[in-house]
Amino acid sequence: MKISITICALTLLSTSLFAQDISLDPVTVTSSIVEKRASETGRNIAVIKGENFQNLPVHSIDDLLRYVPGVEIQARGPMGSQSDIVLRGGTFQQVLVILDGIRLNDPNTGHFNSYIPISPAEIERIEVLKGASSAIYGSDAVGGVIHVISKTFAARLNGEQAESASSKTNISAGVSAGQYGLLNANVGGFYQKSRLAISGGLLTNNATGVQQRGIKGYFHNNTASLSLNYQLSDAWNVAVRSSYDHRDFAAQNFYTVLKSDTASEKVRSSWNQLRVGYKKNKTAFSFDAGYKFVEDTYLFNPHSIANNSKSQLWQGLATLQQEFTPATSLIAGLNYQNKNIASNDRGDHSLHQLAPFVSLVQRFGENFTVTLSIRIDWRQSIGTEAVPQITLSYKKDSWQLRGSAGKTIRDADFTERFNNYNKTLVAGGNVGNPDLKAERSFSYEAGADWFLTANNASQFKFSATFFQRLQNDLIDYVTTPYAQMPRKDNLSPTGNFGLALNIAEVNTTGFELDIQSANTISTNQKLLFNAGFTWLDSKNSNQVPSFYVSSHAKFLTNFSAIYQVNNFSLSLNGLYKQRAAREAAAIEAAITKSYFVLNARAEYAILGKMLAVYVQADNTFDKEYSDLLGSKMPGRWLLGGIRFNLAK
Repeated sequence: MKISITICALTLLSTSLFAQDISLDPVTVTSSIVEKRASETGRNIAVIKGENFQNLPVHSIDDLLRYVPGVEIQARGPMGSQSDIVLRGGTFQQVLVILDGIRLNDPNTGHFNSYIPISPAEIERIEVLKGASSAIYGSDAVGGVIHVISKTFAARLNGEQAESASSKTNISAGVSAGQYGLLNANVGGFYQKSRLAISGGLLTNNATGVQQRGIKGYFHNNTASLSLNYQLSDAWNVAVRSSYDHRDFAAQNFYTVLKSDTASEKVRSSWNQLRVGYKKNKTAFSFDAGYKFVEDTYLFNPHSIANNSKSQLWQGLATLQQEFTPATSLIAGLNYQNKNIASNDRGDHSLHQLAPFVSLVQRFGENFTVTLSIRIDWRQSIGTEAVPQITLSYKKDSWQLRGSAGKTIRDADFTERFNNYNKTLVAGGNVGNPDLKAERSFSYEAGADWFLTANNASQFKFSATFFQRLQNDLIDYVTTPYAQMPRKDNLSPTGNFGLALNIAEVNTTGFELDIQSANTISTNQKLLFNAGFTWLDSKNSNQVPSFYVSSHAKFLTNFSAIYQVNNFSLSLNGLYKQRAAREAAAIEAAITKSYFVLNARAEYAILGKMLAVYVQADNTFDKEYSDLLGSKMPGRWLLGGIRFNLAK
């Protein structure tokens, strides 16, 4: 009740918006690839500006997503160590992450999907599309899509002569230090002039960490990225990106509840991307190519042999957009993927995929839009799947009524198929299953958005959505005794195992409310506020409880707020979660039925707001909690910092 009163009070205070800083009905691309206002997509889309990373008490991209309305982040460790992304009660593998139009989901395991290879200084915005999207994006887009869009790739180059063109420059830098040996830094820049846009940045988070049961929860997480976009002519442009990501962290009980687990893990990855684009009159064509390499080294304890897995993802995406009339547009494309892994734990495997897709957007009159989409997914040794979807949108004045229905699919990753298959002896833990079938589901939703605009500087958005997902052959780990394991070759007869299985049917019903508002209270006072409320109910036809289906929140509210007066600002973010309680007596770990966490930052700016100093408290009320059983999160963490920002 106390939490609800706090959120309602903030909502009443913030009834409109910063006109210059935010739009609550922005142009988006994620729902259908074509640029549309959020109010015309027929989907529930949350948009987060990249600048929020500097303005809120967050340390990593998964931290930022944690407080986006409707997004559940199940963190194993702090400040980018590892988090699972969950949307609408799905599993962590049922969310697709894409960067500038190209998918990032790791072929080894969905646990690495939050390692998004871009520095925060390069981010223009993040679009969170909630709900089924497999008809456009294919496998994994079940609960929704996280689309990170960079400043460079989104830049609108004007082609003016260099000597007469105006330029745009932004440079930002920050450093913070605090308890437990914390030392973080975030630096980056963006420059645009005439035909050229270039950006780059570095994020590093480091700490000796909080003392855990067996080891300290240390981390050294680093991301560096660089990108360039150049306009070759009035119609053609080319953009490139390269990034490197390295994470070294304590991983005790990240994946098991065994007392002997005092694990550490290192994940090294690189990402390279190329886009060639053509746009003239009513025709647009683009070709994207991407290559991702990930090396994961996992040491269960000092006496074990480390698991080493190297995975690669090669992909190409060709997309054509054609506007026939102002009311009719066609999007067609072809997506190729090659996934492979070489591992001393999972073995060596490779998989090819090819998928054409087409989407027709038709507007009837001024208000009603229908989008019909279908994708034909061929997967080597798995088969071919047709994935259709229909989206409806009725927009009039300040209201949008929307609905969507479609099929989704998700294939098992290499960990689900082959985990622990190549080891000499497995004493316990999760074991893969190469006979897994693809997950299939049918999703539908209906909702409404209300946009209230008092004037050019004042907006309020309220969204409500009912949704249901009917899933077959959901993949999850189920506790299985040795006697019932289908393959016993390298298993200890005394071990406790979790076997990857298709666990029959899981039906998820949910309702979500989203509130976005911002308010210029006076010439020197501003308030921005976002909040989400999500209710979920999942019913499993299998009576044996599974690990990840039972882990999603039954009720979730998350929010963020920024209050600014003159040179002083106060920012808050927090969440309240209710879920099923669990415990593991062997390691004295428990998942409580509910918890509330609040982070706070107070900042004072000088030199025309170019320079600012701040103090911050993560987990302000020192709440003891875990998102996943055994992975205890830190208590109160105090820090302070300084940041610089130059824009011209």
